[in-house]
Amino acid sequence: MKTIEKKYLIPFCLITSLFFLWGLANNMTDTLLSAFKKIMSMSDTQTSLIQTAFYGAYFCFALPAALFIRRYSYKTGVLLGLLLYAGGAMLFFPASKVASYAFYLVAIYVLAGGCSILETAANPYIMSMGTQETATRRLNIAQSLNPIGCITGILLSKYFILSELNSANAADREAMADIDLKVVQQHELDAVTGTYMAVGFVLLALMVIVFLVKMPEGGDNSKDSVKAAFSRLFKIKKYTRGVVALFFYEGAQVGVWSYSIRLAMQELNINEESASTYYLLGIVCFCLARFLFTWLMKWHRPSKLLKWAAAASLVPCLGVILTSGTGIPCIIALTGISFFMSLMFPTIYGLALEDVGKDSKIGASGLIMAILGAALLTPLQGLVSDSVGINISFIVPTIGLAVVLAYAWAVETGKFAKAISKEK
Repeated sequence: MKTIEKKYLIPFCLITSLFFLWGLANNMTDTLLSAFKKIMSMSDTQTSLIQTAFYGAYFCFALPAALFIRRYSYKTGVLLGLLLYAGGAMLFFPASKVASYAFYLVAIYVLAGGCSILETAANPYIMSMGTQETATRRLNIAQSLNPIGCITGILLSKYFILSELNSANAADREAMADIDLKVVQQHELDAVTGTYMAVGFVLLALMVIVFLVKMPEGGDNSKDSVKAAFSRLFKIKKYTRGVVALFFYEGAQVGVWSYSIRLAMQELNINEESASTYYLLGIVCFCLARFLFTWLMKWHRPSKLLKWAAAASLVPCLGVILTSGTGIPCIIALTGISFFMSLMFPTIYGLALEDVGKDSKIGASGLIMAILGAALLTPLQGLVSDSVGINISFIVPTIGLAVVLAYAWAVETGKFAKAISKEK
């Protein structure tokens, strides 16, 4: 049985490119925490507002996006998502001119709103391009471009943003004359802005291509109320627990990646640009593991692989907590977390949507709204980091990945299948 049929090849490739693009946005945003910490001499808690704005937008836009897609089409949703993503990137220009952190947060919110619409549309769209039996594997193939986008985002940040940061630390900046500090900050903010605007122009070009290409309809055509759809969805434990698992997974993933650069700086006594190399290493492992796990799905159930990966991820999490001050051993543990997290999002997503039938668009929005976990748990990790240290703060992603393990175990043992059978 073919995973991708020939008639869907061009649309599949175009929609798969979106996975690359929001991966790029996610990881460029992760590096902004380290950038703004230096540019504006902020605490971990303050810089975590970047993730609150980014992933808060995911929560706010997901359901309206699903309703919009229901009313029109997947393709129209993709076009709207690309427009907002590009628009948010362009808003970095006025934000840099007024040197306002709040303005940057607004730009990030708009950009992430576009990403939320793209994810709400693209994930179920990919699953609809073929048979249900191959849907989860097809989604994992598409998601394989996501970590490549992540790597690209880190490279863009490393060479065009972090490399432009002045070496002056918070104390040095405090001692600078106002006019000298403004010159330094403006140069750094221009580096941030120019990089994001370049991405915005690429997005506009892709939007034109998608507009011109004929795309399949796909998905459901349900016209009943959202209330009725959610009523049906709430009765499916495999779906509702999947939403909870994604909430905690996103909090874990974004927390690990948001503080990777800071952890490497502390453990190895290096600057932001050098530390981003170790962050990049983690994402490369994430990318390679995604291909490995997708390949293994030929012989093993997705739920079984998810259970193995979730259990294994707890070991390096505890390693980071317990190896404070050891340098490279701590960084090896940090990299291991990314390796085992690689298959989690698409697999949880695919498993949760398996039994939703005609409610796939509304169901998809609920899963994307679960990304709110990143907006809430990342600041919590920042608070822990500011209070008791960055290594100890990794207790937050450890708890998140333990929830993923509980979900994988329940799916693998057939617990939810029995619940569905009783309801029928």
